[in-house]
Amino acid sequence: MHNPNASLYLAVLYFIISVVLLVLPGSDLPRENWLSAIYFDKWVHIGMFALLVFLWCRVLSKRNYEARKLNTVFVQIALAAIVYGTIMELIQGLFIPGRSGDVSDIIADTVGAWGGYYFSRWRFIKK
Repeated sequence: MHNPNASLYLAVLYFIISVVLLVLPGSDLPRENWLSAIYFDKWVHIGMFALLVFLWCRVLSKRNYEARKLNTVFVQIALAAIVYGTIMELIQGLFIPGRSGDVSDIIADTVGAWGGYYFSRWRFIKK
């Protein structure tokens, strides 16, 4: 039997995992080598935030919103994810040993959040 709250549980779990990953001390992260040449860290940020936005849009797509309202909600989710990413970068720079806040990570988070929004809009909003 399908649990109607499964999407919500998954979104909350993923959010918690993202918080843990973003506050890990620098000494717990793998050392960059050839991965830095392909900007692997930025691709991880893009993927993390695209998935974060998608999972929350999925939760709210199950509500009985008309298409225009649902799109507004999706935009709000993307904007909230961007604010979250920015705050996490500030926290990294100010409070996490061995980590630094990085504007390029904020840009990657933003790209991921908007990517998650556009994919969710395509996937969940029926025209």
